[in-house]
Amino acid sequence: MRLDRLLCFLRFVRTRSAARKLIEEGHIRKNGERVLRASRDVATGDVLTLPIGNGVKLVEVLTLPERRGPPREAQECYRELDPGA
Repeated sequence: MRLDRLLCFLRFVRTRSAARKLIEEGHIRKNGERVLRASRDVATGDVLTLPIGNGVKLVEVLTLPERRGPPREAQECYRELDPGA
């Protein structure tokens, strides 16, 4: 699944164009490597580093969602990782 589509489906951004902007500005990392293309594929098990608000969130993709559903459904598709743990 494309990274911009995944960010939208998991409700980290409201639109794919907002996701594309974050990616192209170099704010997103996949498995520790900076991603600069919105078309980059994401698979189950990948770890994403995302700027959320004033902080940074590390998430592991557990399953790929089929649609942009309710927040509860989106949260079941990823697991937050605590960098301090």
